Amino acid sequence: MQLPFRSEIRNSPCHPTIKIFLSDESLDEKIKNHLERFDEIDTIEIQESIEQNRADESITIFLKNDVDIVKMKSVIDSSLWWYFEEDLVDDQG
Repeated sequence: MQLPFRSEIRNSPCHPTIKIFLSDESLDEKIKNHLERFDEIDTIEIQESIEQNRADESITIFLKNDVDIVKMKSVIDSSLWWYFEEDLVDDQG
């Protein structure tokens, strides 16, 4: 079974980022809206991928400067797992 998403920390000299790759890119906008409630996030962009991975798009999360990126990745991953579990429960009725 394919996982609904994967996330990666990207070390950038100017801004720490987390990239989210969704298996269903039609959910990009819904996931972006879901994540916008976190105060630790500065901005979120949906970007086309030019990297050598399977996803054509990714959600790039730019964190505020004083945020622990490892802790925030864990929080975001947990939130996304919760989101997808709720979505699966809704789909099964």
